[in-house]
Amino acid sequence: MAKKKVIFECMACGYQSPKWMGKCPNCGAWNQMEEIVEKAANPKHGVKTKELAGKVQKLNSIKHETTPRVLTDSAEFNRVLGGGIVSGSLVLIGGDPGIGKSTLLLQICASLSQKKKVLYITGEESLSQTKLRAERLDEDSSELQVLAETDLEVIYQTVKEEQPDLLVVDSIQTIYHPDISSAPGSVSQVRESTQSLMNIAKQMNIATFIVGHVTKEGQIAGPRLLEHMVDTVLYFEGDEHHAYRILRAVKNRFGSTNEMGIFEMKQSGLKGVNNPSEMFLEERSTNVPGSTIVATMEGTRPLLIEVQALVTPTTFNNPRRMATGIDHNRLSLLMAVLEKKENYLLQQQDAYIKVAGGVKLTEPATLI
Repeated sequence: MAKKKVIFECMACGYQSPKWMGKCPNCGAWNQMEEIVEKAANPKHGVKTKELAGKVQKLNSIKHETTPRVLTDSAEFNRVLGGGIVSGSLVLIGGDPGIGKSTLLLQICASLSQKKKVLYITGEESLSQTKLRAERLDEDSSELQVLAETDLEVIYQTVKEEQPDLLVVDSIQTIYHPDISSAPGSVSQVRESTQSLMNIAKQMNIATFIVGHVTKEGQIAGPRLLEHMVDTVLYFEGDEHHAYRILRAVKNRFGSTNEMGIFEMKQSGLKGVNNPSEMFLEERSTNVPGSTIVATMEGTRPLLIEVQALVTPTTFNNPRRMATGIDHNRLSLLMAVLEKKENYLLQQQDAYIKVAGGVKLTEPATLI
């Protein structure tokens, strides 16, 4: 019988230790060490080495085959991906709960199912709940294949039998491998599930989308390795007080990370916004002190965005500096320049800066 090895793994970063510790020495998180039982390999049974399927080749002798991208009905979604979905790619999309990740992917799947074979696997909803949500969308989902499953081995066999062109797994934190003793959503489960889905995408040439939960800091839950394993990482953002959602890429092996897709949440689903500048400025009051319009570039798209500023006398020993949509360090630098060069007494003032519409500005020129 194979021996069992007990190790402890940090739920936050994946650090492993032979003994339990209250504080992870790698990331500093407290009470995140989880016991994992691993089966050691039986020394009586040697592992046969597989014959290498490939061989060493010179780079100039390799034939480059251009694979056409699969275009969806959403121009904004295609823009963020770099021109469409690449076959065999693995895409991770994260966002706050209830922001519309599942709705967006279900809408894309429903539209593509009319011309491609699409499999939507849900681990968070029942089939009846998924159907009810699909009926609210303004898309024909009659050809969409749906499976409610969380067992990774069952998912693998189903994908192998169905051979879909597009696969969606919602979400990666609910999928589990039966050979791993830890609970679904743990570091080891997320890592193993992502590795298996990556093998499915590459070996079967299936475009695969996986949904990931985010932490309270806005980062995708699970090990940092998760973002390194996938080809593309998308974040779906939005303001709970507005119906607009922003899809941006923070990693994309097949396109630019500067593009941004803007959607409006309606009763019938998410609709792309063709003129974002009009959307950002529609509620702006004219001739109001502290409000200005800045021009910026998001990828290949120029945008006009409102920036609001409020400066008031402080009642604290250290004045407050609050920035929404703008880097806080860049704001501090700008105020230091104004105080040094323009002789403004900003050390006695609180400053509040906000970018309207929930947009995050990264271009340095927008603060000037």
